[in-house]
Amino acid sequence: MAVIYDCVVVGGGILGHSVAMQLSEKYPDLRVALLEKERESAMHQTGRNSGVIHAGVYYTPGTLKANFCYEGNKATKAFCKDNGIVYEQCGKLLVASDEMELKRMEALLERTKENGLDRTRLDAQELREMETNIVGLGGIFFPTSAIVNYAEITRAMAKRFQERGGEILYNAEVVALSEHARGVKISSRRGVVETNYLVTCCGLHSDRLVKMLGITPNFVICPFRGEYFRLASQHNHIVKHLIYPIPDPSMPFLGVHLTKMIDGGVSVGPNAVLAFKREGYNKSDVNLRDLKEMMMHRGVRKVIQKYLKAGLVEFKHSFCKKSYLSLVQKYCPSLKLQDLQPHPSGVRAQAVSTDGELIEDFLFYNTERSVNVCNAPSPAATSALPIGAYIVQQLEKCWHGL
Repeated sequence: MAVIYDCVVVGGGILGHSVAMQLSEKYPDLRVALLEKERESAMHQTGRNSGVIHAGVYYTPGTLKANFCYEGNKATKAFCKDNGIVYEQCGKLLVASDEMELKRMEALLERTKENGLDRTRLDAQELREMETNIVGLGGIFFPTSAIVNYAEITRAMAKRFQERGGEILYNAEVVALSEHARGVKISSRRGVVETNYLVTCCGLHSDRLVKMLGITPNFVICPFRGEYFRLASQHNHIVKHLIYPIPDPSMPFLGVHLTKMIDGGVSVGPNAVLAFKREGYNKSDVNLRDLKEMMMHRGVRKVIQKYLKAGLVEFKHSFCKKSYLSLVQKYCPSLKLQDLQPHPSGVRAQAVSTDGELIEDFLFYNTERSVNVCNAPSPAATSALPIGAYIVQQLEKCWHGL
């Protein structure tokens, strides 16, 4: 006989834990469970990101991204203080390396003003005074950016959820979903459960969970591997802040940056390489099912065609360490090839529309009995607490007497 819950959350990253925790704290009488396919939480995007608490620099004013990130920056720091989690508010410095980037920087100053962000414009001399190892024509400093370990935050959320009576079921990969008038039947590797309501926060597999509910999505998840290096330990103090290039609006991702990490090290990256497996953290990783789904999708083929030149350049950086180094030497010329040491890669779950667009904002698909997070790009980790609250509100709209 299937176990019956009031709500089941599928996905053991920071977003799934945020939903489960907030639901159990707001409605302590509900029976809530979280299902995770791995042996522990935060094993994919949550545990393999840069660890930055973003300020919301790049996002279009009025979007969910911009609003969630602004709220999430403050909420994440407050959560860390309440739960004894170390974070460092080191600030982010965007560096313009040439005249074109200087012009883009001015446009970015206006956008960030609309988003209400605290920021300071720097000339070349002021930039050099802030960061003696960084060169550029100018920059923007955002003091509210910070660094943290998101896996540690996720574990704290899991603890609070379980203290409220929540159940976490590991090794419980979902293989089938069936929505009916009274709820949703969930078949997993650990058996069958019934729930009145369902929330899915499945990142790299979000489109597949939607299909299990009988919905034909107008997007597919396309994995992009972000490859990092770690600087040799003698360079742990080479920068005081997070150092980012001015983004190129013609490129889909932000470019290689220097990131202080909460463990004291400094990472270099990431690039953005099309992965041939949804959880393809290594260059040699290939999954034929994942690859076929991508290549058969009209939107993905359009994206590849649109960004073919940029994609080939990224592959070059992936296989040529010297080429990768040149990206960061634009603003940190003192680094040498031997300074770049191995560091784990991450994979970004990027939703691609049927029309061939990279979906930039958060995307949700709701049914009568479910709320499904279909696209949760960066800054999803920063935004996990306000997104979790938003999802709880979505559930409240469709509750039938719970």
